Amino acid sequence: MKVTVKIKDNSQHLVIHTEFIKLQDALKYANVVYSGGEAKQLILDEQVKVNGEVCTMRGKKLYPGDKFEFMGQVYLVCIHEAD
Repeated sequence: MKVTVKIKDNSQHLVIHTEFIKLQDALKYANVVYSGGEAKQLILDEQVKVNGEVCTMRGKKLYPGDKFEFMGQVYLVCIHEAD
């Protein structure tokens, strides 16, 4: 799976080259957490939002256009680099 994180105008874009990415994987690829176990715990502790709502499903599929948030930082899932 090829994933990159781009920062532009203080917003972070998680660029994926697949149909979707699972929430816990998105947290790892965005360098928000160091391990899947850490991602799992943060998600279960209701510290992560998906599209503005708390999400407790670590396997939640994020598609281009979806946003996830942790500690006030918002990440947008994209299929290509944002202009």
